[in-house]
Amino acid sequence: MKKVVFKGIAASLVLSLSLAGCGSGSPAPSAAPSSSPESQSETTPVVVKLGVVGESNEWWGPAIAALKEEGIEIELVKFSDYTLPNQALADGEIDLNAFQHHAFLQNQIKDKGYDLTPICDTIIAPLGLYSDKIKSIDELQDGDSIAIPSDATNGGRSLKVLETSGLIQVDPAAEYLPEVKDITANPKNIKFIEVEAAQTPSLLPDVAAAIINGAHARDHGLTPSKDAIYLETVQEGSDNPYINVLVARTADKDNAIYQKVIKAFQTDETVRVLEEEYQGAYLPAWK
Repeated sequence: MKKVVFKGIAASLVLSLSLAGCGSGSPAPSAAPSSSPESQSETTPVVVKLGVVGESNEWWGPAIAALKEEGIEIELVKFSDYTLPNQALADGEIDLNAFQHHAFLQNQIKDKGYDLTPICDTIIAPLGLYSDKIKSIDELQDGDSIAIPSDATNGGRSLKVLETSGLIQVDPAAEYLPEVKDITANPKNIKFIEVEAAQTPSLLPDVAAAIINGAHARDHGLTPSKDAIYLETVQEGSDNPYINVLVARTADKDNAIYQKVIKAFQTDETVRVLEEEYQGAYLPAWK
């Protein structure tokens, strides 16, 4: 299985997360404004309110357990809408959040004026190329069809993955949001079928291959680390814009308690949970 690393990031990309689709709703439970963890008594457990999206956050388990032994309690504040955790963080209702990648954060900062800063990398939910018909990208034939997501974010990201594989070339001027019309070289005359991202797995019987993100692949019984014939990944020092981040208010980015949270999260135990529970659907992005 080949792997790909993106380089050279356009920080202001308009992107949506690949972990899950955006919905509507409000945080549950409601979070009351929290005081600075460093200001609390050493004899009282320090509570750090961490904003997340959705129910799948098992990779935080080892860090939560380790920090509890140090007198630091991580309270997961769950949101159902991706538009809410940054506002809650900016308003002081939570202390940190961990739900978005670099590009999404930068776009929110640009649009909303939030004074927020990523303090560490966490995970990446990779895009992969899957097929029911071939075992290698080299087996694609002239005129074959590939299904890709139709939205600008995941569609552009898909074309960049395929470009890195050597299958196509796209106009550099399109940066990280190319469209099918931006393809400048397509030696195998691949036809691209654009559908809603969640529908790409259902097209596998009808196309030569399909680009599917980690969450949708897992939902359809695919194991990215085993089943993808080409998979996006990340290496230490990569500037891939789709790496998820732990975010703090800029004024608190050097908070000593938050540095302990980073240390507790970026461990081999977290990697083990990701490997065993998600099998390539989510990958550690700091290693």
